[in-house]
Amino acid sequence: MSAVAKFPVWRSALFVPANVERFVAKATERGADALIIDLEDSIPLAQKEAARALVPGIVERFRAKGRSDVMVRINQPLELAVRDLEAAVIAGVDAIKVTKVEGPEHLRLLDEMVARLEAQRGLPVGKIWFIGLIEAPGPLARAHEIARATPRLAGISLGAEDYATAIGAKPSEDTMFVPKQQLIQAAAAAGILPLGTIGSVADFSDLEGYARIVRRSADFGFVGAACIHPNLVPILNAGFSPSEEEVRQAERIVGLDREAAAAGRASFAVDGKMIDIPIVQRAEALLARAAAIRARG
Repeated sequence: MSAVAKFPVWRSALFVPANVERFVAKATERGADALIIDLEDSIPLAQKEAARALVPGIVERFRAKGRSDVMVRINQPLELAVRDLEAAVIAGVDAIKVTKVEGPEHLRLLDEMVARLEAQRGLPVGKIWFIGLIEAPGPLARAHEIARATPRLAGISLGAEDYATAIGAKPSEDTMFVPKQQLIQAAAAAGILPLGTIGSVADFSDLEGYARIVRRSADFGFVGAACIHPNLVPILNAGFSPSEEEVRQAERIVGLDREAAAAGRASFAVDGKMIDIPIVQRAEALLARAAAIRARG
């Protein structure tokens, strides 16, 4: 509940390879809540240094042309991550996506590096968020520790492709179901954002199938996800937003709760269903979420 108010609304985050100008040029037109400047998987090793050099210019363009928040996805191992952070910790960057998180110590080490860079560069210390990607079974077993590693951590996600490879499985909805639920529980317990989807769709042209998974993911507690194709952005924005009917029903429940409280009652009925404190709290959280989405513009 508190994560809704504390952190930005990131229903959709679109990956943008730093070294592909045609993707960079149109990224701000896609309507994503966040744009992820990718220095990791989409960049060949030989081109990573050149891609890092492009980051300040891309950030400036994104900020000048759009309302989207700006993230940078960095590499593992550490020697690459350090160079990525040198390029990424600049004004205009809202979050760093930390790949292949190994444990809480990993995040705390990177936190120290970012804090030093922020201080050296005259940026507010602690302002740049982290999003941690858990991509192996060992770190998933420490998900609760990872989720509490640093106040800079806004959310965690499970890298389904890498995780499935690590356990010798295919990244299907069935095989990822339990790991994804473990991640949601860890995020909820720590009061941070659970990001991702409950399943995966290999064929991103299957928009109907993708929409189904996004809606199901929101039901499970996920609040947003990253995507690699701009056609998926509106599906994420819609699927991770309360519908007009849900907002109306939540407003009705909250209003009736006030009336019940004034009459000295803690529960009441709506359309033949008993409404008590947990249901009212969900309605209040839904309205707070709707207000935060409206505030994004």
